Amino acid sequence: MSVLESEAGQARATSAVAVRVIEPSRGWLALDFKELWDYRELLYFLIWRDVKIKYKQTIIGAGWAILQPFLTMIIFTLVFKKIADIPSDNIPYPIFVYTALLPWNLFSGGLNRATASLVAQSNLISKVYFPRMIVPIAATLSGVVDFAIAFTILVGMMFWYGIVPTAAILSLPLFIAIALVAALSVGLWLSAFNVRYHDVGHAIPFLVQIWMFASPVAYPVSALPERWRLIYSLNPLAGVIEGFRWALLGKESPDFVVIAVSSIAMIALLFSGIAYFRRTERTFADLI
Repeated sequence: MSVLESEAGQARATSAVAVRVIEPSRGWLALDFKELWDYRELLYFLIWRDVKIKYKQTIIGAGWAILQPFLTMIIFTLVFKKIADIPSDNIPYPIFVYTALLPWNLFSGGLNRATASLVAQSNLISKVYFPRMIVPIAATLSGVVDFAIAFTILVGMMFWYGIVPTAAILSLPLFIAIALVAALSVGLWLSAFNVRYHDVGHAIPFLVQIWMFASPVAYPVSALPERWRLIYSLNPLAGVIEGFRWALLGKESPDFVVIAVSSIAMIALLFSGIAYFRRTERTFADLI
C-alpha cells in the first residue's frame, strides 16, 4: 500500500468519527429534557454518592435522619404548646408538628445541598461536559432517603395516637413532589448565585431559619388573620404542609386556596429558576 493510500484511509476513518459540537444555550428556557435523560446514569451516581458521603464514618448513621425531626418536635412541643399554648386544629401537638417537619426538612435539606452543589462539584464542572442542571437536581433528590427513614417514625406515631389515614393519603406523593420541586426551584436560583458570589452559601442557614418560622410548622394556617392568608400563601411550603396534614392526619378539608396559590408560586419559581440557570450556566466553568 502506498503512502498516499494510507493517508487517504486515515482521513476517511477520521471523517467517520462523530463529532459533537457544544454550543451555549439559546433563549431563556432552552431546557433539553432528552439531554437530561441521556445523562440519567450520572444523576443516579451523584444521588447515590451524596447519600454514601453523608453517612460515611458516622456512629449513628441513618439515625440522624430520625433524630433531627424527633428532637425538634420535642423542643417545639415544650416551647410552643406547653408554654405558648399554640393551637393545633384539634390534633395532638407532637404529631401535628412532626408531620410538618417531614416536608420542611425535605425542602430545607434539598435547598441547602442544591445551593452548594455547583461549587462542591467545581472540579467536575470545569473538566467534563454534562448538563449542569443535573448537579442541583441530584442534590435535591438525595434527601428522599432521609425523608423515607424519618417517615417510619410518623407511621408509629399515627398508630400510637390512633390516627387512621383516609383516602386523602393518595395525594401524598403529589405534595412530596411539590416540596422537592420547590427546593429545586429556589436551589436553581441560589446555586447559580453561589457560583458568582460565594457568600450566598453563608446566608442560606439564616434564610432557612427565617423561612421555617414563616411556614406553618409550629402553628396552623387557621391561626393567621384572614386578611393575611392570601399573601402568606405565596410561600410554597404553606400549601405543602397543609396538604401533608390533610393527607396523613385526617384533618378537615384544608384551605385549598392556600394550596393553589402556593402551587402557582412554586411553578413561577421553577420556570424563572430554570431560565436564570440556563442563562448563566455558560459562565460556570470560568467563574467556579
